[in-house]
Amino acid sequence: MRAIVLTRPRRVEVVDDWPEPAVAEGEVLVGMRAVGLCGSDLSVHDGDRETPHLPWVMGHEGGGTILAVGDGVSDRYPGQRVVIEPNYGCLRCPQCRSGSTSACASRGIVGMNLPGLLAERVAVPARYAWPVPATTPDSTLACVEPLAVARAAVRRAAVGAGDDCLVLGAGSQGLLVCQALLAVGARPSVVEPLEGRVALAERLGAHGVEAGRARDFPVVFDTVGAPATWEVALRAVASTGSVVVIGMSAEPAQLSTVDLVRRQVVIRGSLIYDHPADFGDTVAAVTADPRAPARVLQHAARPDQAAEAFAQARSVAGKSWIDLGVWQEDDDG
Repeated sequence: MRAIVLTRPRRVEVVDDWPEPAVAEGEVLVGMRAVGLCGSDLSVHDGDRETPHLPWVMGHEGGGTILAVGDGVSDRYPGQRVVIEPNYGCLRCPQCRSGSTSACASRGIVGMNLPGLLAERVAVPARYAWPVPATTPDSTLACVEPLAVARAAVRRAAVGAGDDCLVLGAGSQGLLVCQALLAVGARPSVVEPLEGRVALAERLGAHGVEAGRARDFPVVFDTVGAPATWEVALRAVASTGSVVVIGMSAEPAQLSTVDLVRRQVVIRGSLIYDHPADFGDTVAAVTADPRAPARVLQHAARPDQAAEAFAQARSVAGKSWIDLGVWQEDDDG
């Protein structure tokens, strides 16, 4: 079986002898057609996030077509197009039982502590393989998971129609946050140093603003999470407003508690989404408008171009993704 594997930090190779996945009870075998790249994947690629071993199959944003179902699976069938929810909560701990599966300490994460999706075929739990219409474009399959992250952040911030919001960073996650805000009738502005990304955000319906001019926003979404954007967020948020942090950095950021208390600012971290409601709602939204999230895509790479796609993902305007459809078409032929 072919797969795209990390053999050492910053070295990606295509192999044709990767072991076939075994399909256990309650699982489905998926022929992968599309996988998106995000910041978490890049941290694995760069060696900043440790994997169980090397070589390692990366990737967690994507979907394809069910090829086979394991014992006990009655609500999925071969030929069904699905998108994969790549975070598996234990569903037993207090956090999972309360509905906050994102906070599960035993969470299995595809591409991080579980094998990733950048392979011809993957086995996943059937409950985490969400059916989508057969007409859903391959490109959209690469966007559903990060869109769920964006929609969950907007839900947690309780943003509504007419609200002015600032989004820090117009990378792929920032662009999807803009889409999620527009979908609820909010008015997003973005701060982003790369002009190409600002232009794409504006084509989606957001408004570009300079960091130094960003002030008095009721809600600020930080999709970068670096100390520099943290400072912008605290300057830009209005008194009694909220800062929702999606991006992550291990580098410490400074905070004045005097300013925090006097302005009564609420700071909230937003980690992925909660199963099953957030992902189910996102699948429903994509089913209603299947091409909308793919508007953030700007760079499709063939499997043999994966190394270049990883190397350039941080600098391109829009979201990068790997088109694995060619592998499935080879197998069909």
